[in-house]
This record gives sequence, C-alpha cells and structure tokens, in this order.
Amino acid sequence: MKLAVCAQGEGLEAQVDQRFGRCPYFVIVDSESGAVEKSVPNSGMAATGGAGPQSARQLSQEGVEAVAVGHVGPNAATALQAAGISIYGGVTGTVQETWQLFREGKLTTIDEATVDPHHGA
Repeated sequence: MKLAVCAQGEGLEAQVDQRFGRCPYFVIVDSESGAVEKSVPNSGMAATGGAGPQSARQLSQEGVEAVAVGHVGPNAATALQAAGISIYGGVTGTVQETWQLFREGKLTTIDEATVDPHHGA
C-alpha cells in the first residue's frame, strides 16, 4: 500500500505538515517496507482555490491508498473519501515516525474535516 505523508520537505526526516491541501510535499512511502517511493511537490499548494480537492486528485493519480496529515478541511475530506483514500489525522513528528505509527496501527482514522473551510488545511 502507498501511504502519502503531508510533509514540509522531502524524505523520511521531513517534518509532517499540519495542512493537507497546502502542504509543500507529499512523501509517498511503501507501507510495508517504509521505503520512500518518491517525494512530490504538492500541485495544490499554490492554488487560488480548491487546493484540497486538487491535492486529492494528485494523490489518486499517484495510486495512494492512505494519507497522514495533521488536519484536513471539509472539501479535501470529501475529495479524499470519493477517491477511496483513507485519512489518518492528528499526525505530528517526522515522516519516518508517522510510518512507524502507521505500521503499529497507532494512527487515528478520520472520516470528516478536522478544521473549518479555508483554515489553511
């Protein structure tokens, strides 16, 4: 399974970004091995509107099945659910720490927004 972690930079040592639609990078990790498949710039980061849905489309095109982030807004949550991408929220720390918590089943699945619209998530 491909797990995308919203990150402030590239690679396993990057800090998790609290925003989904406007995070700088998605670090895509193989959920079994923890190997970074790729770090991709978030195409929705500079969007004037609809950053969450645009970011969800990008992850869907990458074949991502789950995303880990601090917070997600309502439009992003809806778009991720429509794409069949599981959302794990309230995440902090590094990409590597996030992957380890994911492997141990210690991340919290969310099924709705954790912030109001246009709160930067």
